[in-house]
Amino acid sequence: MSEFPAPPGVPAPPEPASPIAPSAPPPAAPVPPAAPPSSPLPAAELDRIRKQIDVELKSCYDPEIPVNVQDLGLVYALDVAPDGSITITMTLTAPGCPLADLIVEQVRSRLASIPGVPSAGVKLTWDPPWTPERMSAAAKLQLGW
Repeated sequence: MSEFPAPPGVPAPPEPASPIAPSAPPPAAPVPPAAPPSSPLPAAELDRIRKQIDVELKSCYDPEIPVNVQDLGLVYALDVAPDGSITITMTLTAPGCPLADLIVEQVRSRLASIPGVPSAGVKLTWDPPWTPERMSAAAKLQLGW
């Protein structure tokens, strides 16, 4: 109740809610259904993705060397999952490469841009270390080896 009575003829204001009154819990948020597991792609679609991977890798360059990462022999392993996700294991010509992040992101981005690829990841490894013997014959010719 208020400290002062209401003047004659004026209704009294309603009592405020008790500060210790329990409040109703908020309604529970709906739980979205779990994402269905990725369905395997048809073999023809996986073949198309594998061919496009080769094209994309041949368009990725170490800016300091005028040869693509594929012909330089920087790609050690490539995995295309049944759903089209790509994981590539690669190295660089030297562990101290100042452009490592740029090259790795360029490869990841190019692979992720392939239609039908839900995700692309790049694992960088230094084992075994890269050597010029990993280069293709075309790369060796281009670099005068």
